[in-house]
Amino acid sequence: MNAPNELLPGVIARPMPAAMKAALAQRFGERFSTAAAIRDQHGRDESVYATTPPEAVVFCESTDEVAFVVTQANRHAVPVIPFGIGSSLEGHLLAVQGGISIDLSRMNGVVRVNPEDLTVTVEAGVTREQLNREIKDTGLFFPIDPGANASIGGMSATRASGTNAVRYGTMRENVLGLTVVTASGEVIRTGTRAKKSAAGYDLTRLFVGSEGTLGVMTEITVKLYPLPEAVSAAICHFPSIDAAVRTTIQIIQMGVPIARCELLDANAIRGVNKHSQLTLREQPMLLMEFHGSAAGVKEQAATVQEIAKEHGGEEFQYASTPEERTKLWTARHRAYFASLQVRPGCRCQSTDTCVPISRLAESINESIAEAEASGIPYWVVGHVGDGNFHLSYLIDPNDPDEWTTVERLGVQMVERALRLEGTCTGEHGIGLHKMGYLVEEAGDGAVAMMRQIKRALDPKNIMNPGKVFAFD
Repeated sequence: MNAPNELLPGVIARPMPAAMKAALAQRFGERFSTAAAIRDQHGRDESVYATTPPEAVVFCESTDEVAFVVTQANRHAVPVIPFGIGSSLEGHLLAVQGGISIDLSRMNGVVRVNPEDLTVTVEAGVTREQLNREIKDTGLFFPIDPGANASIGGMSATRASGTNAVRYGTMRENVLGLTVVTASGEVIRTGTRAKKSAAGYDLTRLFVGSEGTLGVMTEITVKLYPLPEAVSAAICHFPSIDAAVRTTIQIIQMGVPIARCELLDANAIRGVNKHSQLTLREQPMLLMEFHGSAAGVKEQAATVQEIAKEHGGEEFQYASTPEERTKLWTARHRAYFASLQVRPGCRCQSTDTCVPISRLAESINESIAEAEASGIPYWVVGHVGDGNFHLSYLIDPNDPDEWTTVERLGVQMVERALRLEGTCTGEHGIGLHKMGYLVEEAGDGAVAMMRQIKRALDPKNIMNPGKVFAFD
């Protein structure tokens, strides 16, 4: 991993021919833009990378329109970068070879709700919060919650997960079918609404997590779940990070069906308190949520409280009303932006890893020890129920020594995760920043196979080029 000023050396853009610009301008009118402000908006995400804008942006409103754009791009070998909300963290949206950004935010319709089958089909631009608002009256909900109000298309492309993953899984387990525009401009459909299938290759899983490098997803069918009869959130403070993590490990190993189990260190709580006007005690804390029947929720909480006490955890503080729970979880989701207030003018460099639950304490403790020794302000949050945590540094963007230090720490953190039989990224994805670790994690043979798949499906390398791995 490298500092932002070193990330994109020797980039060669592939300019858009005048004929393609004319065709897009004629088809889309004002929805085709080369304005600098709009291009800049579509050439950055929440990563530390400098803005790398596309040559143009087109706002599509249907699968047919996406197919038209991709067909033009394929004809002229021009890169295509799908754009949802722009909340990714690893440089996924940067137009490193120029090209056109396809903005899917106007494709925001709920196509079909099938409450009897617990499924819904949506256009790619529908956000997770919008989806849950629109299906509220069905008594169902969509549980995948990465924090940001991301689009379902973007969440599928990055195989997102988040706070509910410990119970409900990730996008990998919850996407049933897709409509995809391939690199040639052809529209294909993968999967069905059935819960299982033994028919041919699992193309749905191939596209989910492909980060826009194989095609543009325009419609997604996902699973829904019944709203739980009872929900209770609780916070528990611990004398140390280690005590909180070991409590989590025991919760999972005992099979408690906890819905959410989030770790915040004292630094994260300090930022959250300031940003969200809370008064949480500034020491390591687990923020948990229990779903089920009233009796089941009570039993889960009692079991977890006993486990916590064994590790020095204090009495639970409950948030039982929807308003109280929303306040807590909103504060947790805003931890990233809250941290920026702790060191004004800083940039936040965040990385994540995921390890088997039995190795979580080792991974977190060693990473925190290295962070402490660096002297650079940092904070830790984690979806620790599934072995995933995030370590974020607040860096002076004008201090090259801090960038170098943080990149070294990131290398150590990832190498530790791989040594512990984990992964270099539990949910951020590879994008640009972690391309170097994919080979180390998956092996030369596996990455060579990925490259063969990419060449077969996208021979001109137009789909979000320069991400995940080098094409050549």
